[in-house]
Amino acid sequence: MSKFRLDRSEVTGLVAFLRDIVRIPSLSTQEGAVAERIVAEMQRLGFRDVRIDRIGNVIGWVGAPDGPLLMLNGHMDTVGVSDAAAWHHDPFGAEMEGEQVYGLGACDMKGGLASIVYGAHLLQQAGLPRQGRVVAVCVVQEEPSEGLASRVLVEEEGIRPDWVLLAEPSALQICRGQRGRIELQVTTRGRSAHASQPELGDNAIYAAARLVFGLELLADQLGEDPFLGPGTLAVTEIRSSAGSRNAIPDRCLLVVDRRLTLGETESMALAEVQRVISREGGQADVQVAEYAATSYTGYPCQTREFYPPWVIEEEHPLVLALSRAARLHLGRRPRIGHWNFSTEGTYTAGIAGIPTVGLGPGDSRLAHAADESVSVGDVCTAAQIYAQLAVELIENP
Repeated sequence: MSKFRLDRSEVTGLVAFLRDIVRIPSLSTQEGAVAERIVAEMQRLGFRDVRIDRIGNVIGWVGAPDGPLLMLNGHMDTVGVSDAAAWHHDPFGAEMEGEQVYGLGACDMKGGLASIVYGAHLLQQAGLPRQGRVVAVCVVQEEPSEGLASRVLVEEEGIRPDWVLLAEPSALQICRGQRGRIELQVTTRGRSAHASQPELGDNAIYAAARLVFGLELLADQLGEDPFLGPGTLAVTEIRSSAGSRNAIPDRCLLVVDRRLTLGETESMALAEVQRVISREGGQADVQVAEYAATSYTGYPCQTREFYPPWVIEEEHPLVLALSRAARLHLGRRPRIGHWNFSTEGTYTAGIAGIPTVGLGPGDSRLAHAADESVSVGDVCTAAQIYAQLAVELIENP
């Protein structure tokens, strides 16, 4: 079987494009400038019907006007720079050392975006697929609310693919699932009093501290799946409120990050925390957090912070097709595993039931870290695998 291969000029164009999008800041809800650069690249490469949708996703098409549809999916947004002093490279410099491109989002996941665009370009250059279509989508707001933008694509824009390939970093290995997550808010309530007479009040922080201890014990008792591993629980934020700093707090909020393994549900996660509250006593409640934001296009976004786990079978035709495509370009059989983090698959696979699988350039351990980087060689290889996958699925099913 013939392999797709980026020629020298295409590699040069890919590197220039990758460095450009790394240089453009694209915090969640602020992806407009990088979206415009991606639109320009898709148009330059000859994609059809390139546009930005209502929430700000970039969409571009190659292949036939109809037929089976493969979606190549990646996100444009990044987290912020948490500690600039820890960086030895300019986070927005897109500096190169050998084959490595350094910068915020280089690994998570602007390398994957470049692979998506140039993978679709390889198909477009070859006049493929003839029997179906590929849509390259670059989505918004994945970092704070994974799946939100893909829901808009499917449910509001009417783009429902037959398969989804997620280009999140996986070191070019196949990921066929992930744990889900739910963000919980636990609120304790007390009674305010002057801090000079604490016995007259009921300190909400003390009640919260007892719950933190109970939640720490709960974290060792969660479910486990043989493939995805155990569920996890971590208290990630504590906030209290009072009339002043010399008053006893009458309210304390705990934010809980709960990772859900297969078989764990939203109702189970809530019930577990409610049992801790009941055991510790006091006035407290737990609820699922709400995500609310406005996209750079002005689209109002709101969703509950529940993102289900998902797994696709190892023998599913999509996994087998990706394995064949990857083996052709890697020269070996790729490892098959799962992501530890959450992705757009929470919607595409976990809610919409669309067969979804992942493979992307970059080491996920570098994501959200100082001196984040990605290998140009891996970005090019991923692009070639994506083009090969479309042929495996659509031309040679």
